Amino acid sequence: MEELFPRTTVAGISLPRMLIGTNWMAGWSHRSPAADCMIKERHAESSSIVPMLEAFVSNGIDAIMGSFSLTPVITKAVREAEEKLGKKIIIIDTPAINTEDSAAGRREAEAMIKQSKELGAAFCLIHHSAAEQLVNKGKRSIERIDDYTKMIRDAGLIPGLSAHMPELIVYSDLNHYDVETYIQIYNCMGFLMQVEIETVNQIIQHAKKPVMTIKPMAAGRCTPFVGLNFSWATIRDCDMVTVGCLNEREALEDIEISRAALSARAAKIQKRSSPNQNQAAFGDK
Repeated sequence: MEELFPRTTVAGISLPRMLIGTNWMAGWSHRSPAADCMIKERHAESSSIVPMLEAFVSNGIDAIMGSFSLTPVITKAVREAEEKLGKKIIIIDTPAINTEDSAAGRREAEAMIKQSKELGAAFCLIHHSAAEQLVNKGKRSIERIDDYTKMIRDAGLIPGLSAHMPELIVYSDLNHYDVETYIQIYNCMGFLMQVEIETVNQIIQHAKKPVMTIKPMAAGRCTPFVGLNFSWATIRDCDMVTVGCLNEREALEDIEISRAALSARAAKIQKRSSPNQNQAAFGDK
């Protein structure tokens, strides 16, 4: 039997170095409205998601990232997979909290964070759409972030930040905010990355906490073989790669490609049906 997937540690919690992504379960394709619709139709019920979760968990990949308050069907699938497998799945929630500097805004933020706890999350990483509203580039700071990390701690959760802006990692480390991990976009095509790939790589390499990288295949703009090999080759042993899939077959392919990359061996995957394989250039059958 093959060993379970390599692991790292974040705030004393053991996590697999591959994390289960949810965009291709929730319908956030980053491609087109038609693709979004296709995903939502396929995963309208939890029953289509559970086999994917089984494929991951059976390989020791037992942590999932997403905005769970917005995706009840995924939350239901997690519960069903846990019950079926008799194993706990670690939830990394990324809520988009209200960051308005008012009593009402703080009450709403606190309620959203408490909801993360109620949903069973272990980690609460403030979604980039909220966290980035607090960034002050002139002061090299994230204003009032301590208010929200305290709310997260008070709720019994582990705090972190989701970053599209790489400055969130830099400023968090610079100011010693109570943040245990970061989410950062990172892929070989620079998709949705706000500065050059080389710069983001250096930020990840020098980050004081483990980094959860996302969008390794640039939302389908490069193949899993290319995207995953790049990510695993250029991050640290403490860092993670978050992988989104449409079905369990894709999950198993991504796991095998990743195992091979981490072991410096050839991936045991089937040839594609296109282009036509009946050509001398493709060698013996």
